[in-house]
Amino acid sequence: MYLNIMEEPRSEAVALPPYLLDLLGEARRAMEVDPGLAKQCLEKISALLGGENARGIERALVPETAREPEGKLAKGGLASWQLSRIRKHIEAKLDTTILIEDLAVIAKLSPGHFCRAFKVSTGETPHGYIVRQRIRRAQTLMLNTDDTLSQIACACGLTDQAHLTRLFRRMLNETPLVWRRNWRSA
Repeated sequence: MYLNIMEEPRSEAVALPPYLLDLLGEARRAMEVDPGLAKQCLEKISALLGGENARGIERALVPETAREPEGKLAKGGLASWQLSRIRKHIEAKLDTTILIEDLAVIAKLSPGHFCRAFKVSTGETPHGYIVRQRIRRAQTLMLNTDDTLSQIACACGLTDQAHLTRLFRRMLNETPLVWRRNWRSA
């Protein structure tokens, strides 16, 4: 069930551009259903607004009960050193095959325990996180290079352009080509 709780901007507040309002609406709707997508929307907003402003937006969108106190680890989750090493490894190996077993070895846990702890810590499965990171890298490459979509797919560890398109459409509800055109023209 999607929630559509977009508020009208207050008179004393600065009116936001339509694309930011769309991202905010998408983040709110995805908060209950797809935390990974909500996080991705908030990260886009953060990049567009620049750091501190987005932190206030995230606090406004995420209910107090759903937020972990800053610096506090979730019970049953990964330690900060484990999460840091896992994220660095995924970022470094994004263009290759990343196995859960390899990530579990880095975290010094069994694969099953690692998967559970990772989900507790991040709110998504390791596979979902890796896919989101691949799509994020694809977005960066689409904006910063003139490479073809098939070249970008291979650089992100995906098998081909069709694989990129399928995952991209699943996460962002539009094709990579349409997304690239919209964001390059914005």
